[in-house]
Amino acid sequence: MEILDKVKALLPAKVISRVELEGSEIIAYTKDREFFRTHESTVRDVAMEIKKRIEVRPEKDLTMDQDAAKKTIKELVPEDAKIDEIYFEPERSLVIIAAEKPGLVIGHSGETFRKIRSETFWVPRIERVPAIHSDVVMGIRKMVHKEVDFRKKFLNQVGENIFGEKKAKRDWIRVIGLGGWNEVGRSCTLVETPKSKVLIDCGVKAGAQGSEVYPIFNTKEFDYNELDAIIISHSHLDHCGAVPILYEYGYTGPVYMTTPALDLATLLWLDYTDVMQKGTTTPLFTAHGVKEAVKHAITMDYGEVLDVAPDVRLTFQSAGHILGSSLVHLHIGEGLHNIVYAMDQKFGRTTLLDPAYTDFRRVETLFIESTYGGRDDIMPPRQEIERGFMEAIDRVMKRGGIVLIPSFSVERAQELMAILVEHGFDRPIYLDGMIWDANGIFTAYPEYLGRNVQREIFRGKDPFINPVFKRLTTSSERAKAREDKPCVIISTSGMMTGGPVIDHLKALGEDERNMLIFVGYQAEGTMGRRIQKGWTEIPMTEDGKSFTLNFKMEVYTADGLSAHSDKNQLLAFIGRLGARPERVICIHGDQKKTEELARSVSRIFKVEALAPKNLEAIRLK
Repeated sequence: MEILDKVKALLPAKVISRVELEGSEIIAYTKDREFFRTHESTVRDVAMEIKKRIEVRPEKDLTMDQDAAKKTIKELVPEDAKIDEIYFEPERSLVIIAAEKPGLVIGHSGETFRKIRSETFWVPRIERVPAIHSDVVMGIRKMVHKEVDFRKKFLNQVGENIFGEKKAKRDWIRVIGLGGWNEVGRSCTLVETPKSKVLIDCGVKAGAQGSEVYPIFNTKEFDYNELDAIIISHSHLDHCGAVPILYEYGYTGPVYMTTPALDLATLLWLDYTDVMQKGTTTPLFTAHGVKEAVKHAITMDYGEVLDVAPDVRLTFQSAGHILGSSLVHLHIGEGLHNIVYAMDQKFGRTTLLDPAYTDFRRVETLFIESTYGGRDDIMPPRQEIERGFMEAIDRVMKRGGIVLIPSFSVERAQELMAILVEHGFDRPIYLDGMIWDANGIFTAYPEYLGRNVQREIFRGKDPFINPVFKRLTTSSERAKAREDKPCVIISTSGMMTGGPVIDHLKALGEDERNMLIFVGYQAEGTMGRRIQKGWTEIPMTEDGKSFTLNFKMEVYTADGLSAHSDKNQLLAFIGRLGARPERVICIHGDQKKTEELARSVSRIFKVEALAPKNLEAIRLK
């Protein structure tokens, strides 16, 4: 292959034993101890010349005995790092060091990291041990380690596809909406060039029936066998829920996302399969599809640039929406066109996250969400929202009641936790459903949180491990928690369509001292929506028997705690971009909102603004 031959020619021939591909990264193996220790400047020059990432690793027979290497690592790393586990991947000459404080493993300016490498002749990979144990985080890491042989072959195949010769007579780019265009849900956009096909997001639509649940796969423009890559912006199921379906169909290519996004997506995928198996609905995918998705996942950090197809480079930047959420930046060709896909995003500071990134130097086409892009979609100031939220809770505490908050397990629950801690709330806060599992993932990736939260965590003030939070897992624990008045219970599901929140509602619903606080959107047809509309007689079932709940709780809706931008924030985001886009495509919203946002964008910024429907194709170049 031309790229490998070029690297071999540029590196010193006598010290390089072989050169391989791992995805878009080039791995050069050496048997020369001195070159392995001192290769940085030589390899940096070559990498800059070919504009590709190169890593040098020692051949297997150069590495230190594993037991001796473990001993050396523990001697080099301070005890305060609290190493939890050390394991090896001899096939790739890697040592994985899992520690509670990764910074101490790396050392000042990387000094400890370099010592580990030069003394053991293993290449270290550092992982953070979650402050709250997470079966999902540890399970994914163990699976990837167990599948090292598969991963090595798979990554090589991905690299061969990226760097293989594909010629085209002329350049062109078009995009096709397979879902989420003129609607909310099943987000899926196909980006096509003469050399590549890349899918951005692949979600499902909550509450839909039949084929409208998942993207429009049965169109002649789509063939999963032709895909070079799937790119996932974040872990909400309306953006990633159909990924396991494609792997069950037979897709064998890579799926790209950030590491926390993969962990959270896996948590939600597994929960989905569990819920479907317990119900009467035929599941869209099984645990097999989830496993295949994890095996084929390639994770990236913010700001990292990777080739993902012959003429497509990918960069993720923070979207400010949820943990690990990304703005997707595609650089196509050699400066031909730049796409920024801003789904979903928050251009406003929240308790947990900084605002969405805007420092893009080139943007020809911007895809932007329209969830709250309508003319009247303007949220109150954040301080006002939090003040009203805390005042409502305080009223209930003073009268000896219980506040029940239905919440989504990912992001919304953690945002509420951080708000309560920040305001000094000291009564018990009980967490039910999947929230605790999601918390474990949040504690594994503090570097993906806002700068203010990071500072508090690194000072030992992690909001997620505050003793005020208590976990509920059983019926008896739930009953006992409800006796601990006054208190707050945060429970799934967010729209009250199921989950333990229903048990709490049955027990608390007829006591007027209690309060139900809505902190998120309640879709039509859900129990949450009915209560918001003022229903006082709510049909319920218990042990197969029907009864009517005489609902007397006070109801409060905390408008504005959304992780989406409102209309003003969407327009401010466009205005603050480092480069003015030539074209803005408004999707991820109903017809009225996408069209209203497109009109606003066109009027204010004097650029082409579109509000296309599913299956429309747009030529960008």
